[in-house]
Amino acid sequence: MRFSGRGKMASESEELAEIRRAVRALCEEFPGEYWREKDRERAYPAEFVDALTNSGFLAALIPEEFGGSGLKLDAAAVIMEEIQASGCNGGAAHAQMYIMNTLLRYGSDAQKGEYLPKIASGELRLQAFGVSEPTSGTDTLSLKTRAIRDDDEYVVNGQKIWTSRAEHSDLMLLLARTTSVEEVEKRTEGLSIFLVDMRAAREAGGMTIKPIRTMMNHSTTEVFFDDMRIPASSLIGEEGKGFRYILSGMNAERILIAAECVGDAKWFIEKASDYAKDRTVFKRPIGQNQGIQFPIARCYAQMRAAELMVHNAAHVYDQGGNAGEEANMAKLLASEASWAAADMCVQTYGGFGFAEEYDVERKFREARLYTVAPISTNLILSYLAEHVLGLPRSY
Repeated sequence: MRFSGRGKMASESEELAEIRRAVRALCEEFPGEYWREKDRERAYPAEFVDALTNSGFLAALIPEEFGGSGLKLDAAAVIMEEIQASGCNGGAAHAQMYIMNTLLRYGSDAQKGEYLPKIASGELRLQAFGVSEPTSGTDTLSLKTRAIRDDDEYVVNGQKIWTSRAEHSDLMLLLARTTSVEEVEKRTEGLSIFLVDMRAAREAGGMTIKPIRTMMNHSTTEVFFDDMRIPASSLIGEEGKGFRYILSGMNAERILIAAECVGDAKWFIEKASDYAKDRTVFKRPIGQNQGIQFPIARCYAQMRAAELMVHNAAHVYDQGGNAGEEANMAKLLASEASWAAADMCVQTYGGFGFAEEYDVERKFREARLYTVAPISTNLILSYLAEHVLGLPRSY
């Protein structure tokens, strides 16, 4: 019997339900064997990303006039959730979803006309998001990468870290300081966003990419900028206003990551439920024991609560509201639900949970990331305490 948690929510439209079915059908072409091989080789799942591109899913948010589907963030959330719930890994391509919102909201008509059709068709990939730095981490306002105007160009120097998929992207959304901290009234000023042609930058020698090997296959890197010259037309929006622009994109990022976490939780719950029904110990299925039942049921309840928060956050975002509170809560609740389900699933499988062939250990490693990134649980709690509850700033 099919796990009921994989179905659509009661309030979900038939359009979103159809998207779920289509994503699920695509993902069935990429079973566990495919992902285990990529994981062993630390290889980028190019075939999977190509399939998502060719099916139009990665262009979901791009307006139809530019070759996309013109859907809203709630549809993108359904796509990313179903990818994870099918046992695949949306981390290979999810940045193209959430980066897109910054370009759509603040890019010029010329930038949209130049890049969006090529991104929609798959000619170009927008997968790299250059924000974090070794000395600042999530303290974004302390970043040191500088972009200095020189006639009709900017000259960029600095370093980014945890820039995932940089080796597999044609374009990068880059946040850099264009005015020093000493010259602005507020630290939130003087930061600017650029859409960088990575192919040209690497060919000219201004950009160097070095991979970072991690506990999961996430294709993450550190990127170095050495007198990298980019056209002034690379600037998105107004110079110095980039931090405000990036916050909007970060809300979209958190909502979509939260949707992925909900999908992961569904996958773990389904795997654990099926195993608990089939695995017999002491002449009875282990799922008959409350010590096995109750953790699975609790994870299901956690997942459903997080799922509601994700859809609420996407709705607020799609309505043009400030989704900061909802996006952060969605990411907090969903990442914790996912990690709880991952731990529960390993416990349900026992020793077999550590065996590669069941995919549990791979998904377990992947799920651990999202209580740390793209924003840690503690920073979300700090945000809620200060900006929602009105408590004194803690940092």
